[in-house]
Amino acid sequence: MDSAAVLDLLGNENRRRILRLIARKPCYVTEISDCLGVSPKAVIGHLRKLDEADLVESHVDDRRRKYYSIARNLRLEVNVSPYDFGTKSAYSASPSLDITSCRHVSIDVERTRTREAARDARTGDPDLASLAADLQRLERLENELSMAQRWVQGQLTETLEEITARFEGVDGRFYGDLLRGLAVGPATPADLSRRVEASPDVVADALEGLAARGVVERDGDRWRLAA
Repeated sequence: MDSAAVLDLLGNENRRRILRLIARKPCYVTEISDCLGVSPKAVIGHLRKLDEADLVESHVDDRRRKYYSIARNLRLEVNVSPYDFGTKSAYSASPSLDITSCRHVSIDVERTRTREAARDARTGDPDLASLAADLQRLERLENELSMAQRWVQGQLTETLEEITARFEGVDGRFYGDLLRGLAVGPATPADLSRRVEASPDVVADALEGLAARGVVERDGDRWRLAA
């Protein structure tokens, strides 16, 4: 689902309260209504919207009561800075993802996952102590990554401010956006024009100016940051 649509959906406080509640345990409509002090009709309406967005799912018990629970993991990031505003949603990566291939993140994968080392002799499943150790390490890792994200955001803003200051008398933010677009990989003037909301001709002229400064270079029909 589009991240902006998710943001709109979660802008409603009662929907956020419903998600917090059913994150702890599956609940049926009247249970949610009683806990949150919201009418059953309103709860049903909120659940319908959450269900349409594939954020919740339901099952019926033996007493034919429909229980709702969260359907899947979804991470929503909102970035607000003097140089950018955007939202990004991401679903959990496959357990087979090779995190060691990330060039800018260092995670001790073997130390983080201990469950293979200690298994219950009777069932063969990871024992509770090893799962608790995993939980503790992963909670710490989540906190560290959150701090790292905040640090990176601050560094991005500071770097863009320095780039802006280098273009005195012209729109430094425009050049900062161009460089930011090329930071993720080579791009054509048409690609960059959509990102910075300027005509391809204006972008092409700016790229030529940056090339004269030795900052970017042409690679066929695309441009890239100079090595």
